[in-house]
Amino acid sequence: MADHNEFGNLAEEMAVDFLTKMGCTILKRNFRYQKAEIDIIALYKNEILIVEVKARSTDVFLEPQEAVNKRKIKLIVMAANEYMNKGNRTEEVRFDIISVLPDAAGKLQITHLENAFEAFDAN
Repeated sequence: MADHNEFGNLAEEMAVDFLTKMGCTILKRNFRYQKAEIDIIALYKNEILIVEVKARSTDVFLEPQEAVNKRKIKLIVMAANEYMNKGNRTEEVRFDIISVLPDAAGKLQITHLENAFEAFDAN
C-alpha cells in the first residue's frame, strides 16, 4: 500500500478515536454513493455528523481543509442526502472537517472544524 494511503488510513483512525472520545457513535465509515464518499458518519446527541477527514504531511501549499472545494462539498452533500433518505433518518445534519497535520516536532495533531460548510454552499 502506498505511504499516502497508509497516512490517510491513520488519519481516519485518529478521527474515529477523537469522535468516539467526544461521545459520538460511529454509524458508518467510507459510505459511497455514485462518485462520492463520506469518510465518517457519526451520531452525536441528536445530530448526524458527516465528517470529511483531510490529512497532509505538510501545510506548505494548502491547509488540509482547504482541499474541500465546491465540487467535493456537492458530492458529500449528495451522498449525505442518500444516506439520510436510505436510512429514513430524521436527525439534523452537520458537516464537519477533521484535519490531521504534523506539528513542528512531527507529532500528528487534529483540528476539528464543526459546521465547516452548509449544504446550500454546494450549489
